Amino acid sequence: MQLQVMEEALLELEPMSDEQFFDFCARNPEYRIERTAEGRILVMSGTGGKTGNRNMELSFQLQAWSKQDGRGVAFDSSTLFRLPNTAMRSPDAAWVSRKRLATLSEREKEQYLPLCPEFVVELTSPSDRLPEVEEKMREWMANGCLLGWLLHAEARHAHVYRPGGVEVLKNPPVLQADEPLAGFALELKLIWDPGW
Repeated sequence: MQLQVMEEALLELEPMSDEQFFDFCARNPEYRIERTAEGRILVMSGTGGKTGNRNMELSFQLQAWSKQDGRGVAFDSSTLFRLPNTAMRSPDAAWVSRKRLATLSEREKEQYLPLCPEFVVELTSPSDRLPEVEEKMREWMANGCLLGWLLHAEARHAHVYRPGGVEVLKNPPVLQADEPLAGFALELKLIWDPGW
């Protein structure tokens, strides 16, 4: 099925197997597509310039640190994860330890990773509704994420999610990660103000 969608939409489609969903996404590469635990399909259009640049900076910093650190692998916003609750979700950035990735088959590595990342970041864009992004962060945590950052760019707030709760930091210039990414520091001033 080829899509023609102008903005974010919730589609009511027949339930799809993981393989059907994989094929559906492959036939519609211009969209970010997710599937909720209830089987609903979420289709999102591309981002605006500032959000795209912020996401690139976020991914760049995580990738650079991850390659240097070597304990895990960083993933960008186009990566879908099949969560334990059956949802297919894509964070703006994620990290998974090499130890967990080693348990996957080559086929599993080629398709959607059947696990919840240990670390995720969600970056809001002007069109996002904060309560919906917060709900998505709670879903990540409920499915096994150990550390999550929700970056609310317009307000310059960082919501730090851990299994025990959420902490909101106002306009922090840097976020220091603890386990499982001890040593990673995200320079938020480069995300808050892209400089153009």
